[in-house]
Amino acid sequence: MLKNKENFVGVFDSGFGGINILRGIVKKLPDYNYFYFGDTARTPYGTRSKEIVYEFTRQAVDFMFANGCEIIILACNTASSSALRKIQRKYLPMHYPAKKVLGVLIPAAEEAAARTKNKRVGIIATEGTVRSAVFARELTKINPQIKVFQNPCPLLVPIVEAGEQNSKAAKLILEKYLKPLIKKNVDTLILGCTHYGILEKQIRKIVGRSISIISEAKVVAKKFKDYLERHPEVKSKLGKDGVVFFNSTDLTGKFIVLGSKFFGKKIKARKMVL
Repeated sequence: MLKNKENFVGVFDSGFGGINILRGIVKKLPDYNYFYFGDTARTPYGTRSKEIVYEFTRQAVDFMFANGCEIIILACNTASSSALRKIQRKYLPMHYPAKKVLGVLIPAAEEAAARTKNKRVGIIATEGTVRSAVFARELTKINPQIKVFQNPCPLLVPIVEAGEQNSKAAKLILEKYLKPLIKKNVDTLILGCTHYGILEKQIRKIVGRSISIISEAKVVAKKFKDYLERHPEVKSKLGKDGVVFFNSTDLTGKFIVLGSKFFGKKIKARKMVL
């Protein structure tokens, strides 16, 4: 536990991908204090049951609030799809009525709904997120006319974490995942996993310029800024020293290397035990 409570904006992910979300938020709102927590010892979440994902996410929420976070962003699509609703509706009112936990799915869905012209939206995501059908639910809630086409992409996270995003193998795998969605005539594509932002340039080359790509790292930062403007009671509690702390349940050289790549500059990190 930290000695000083710094009134952090907390950003949680099962691994490294959420650092890409954090990067976008820090770029947009550099003055606040940030606490990143990656549960790298138990990643990936995408292939786990909904019950286990909820339990792991709940433990992370407890830990982050105990370490000075005022608000937490679940920068993990699997956690957002499998755990967020239960945490917001049941867990927070009982245990942390003054705290907030947000997700990344709804901002992405709202952006996609606003951009699509032909009402055909594609999703690439982990197996867990696709299985939950949460993107389809949120998109059709916004506009019932939207048709959603999803494709689970289990090989993309390992490719990114191996640093092979620019390889020929990555291109072939991306083509395999994206071509069925292109054939469905989607005009908007949601990158439904935080890791996929690293692959955006490669994805753009395959889908062309006619398809809008929704990258959560860009969308979430904008939506979070808007959220704070609408909620001054939350904004007023946040520390403004411009510090960023990185924490992981399994601190390895890989976390430093990939974390630095995702954040855009060299990071330092600490190992934390839940």
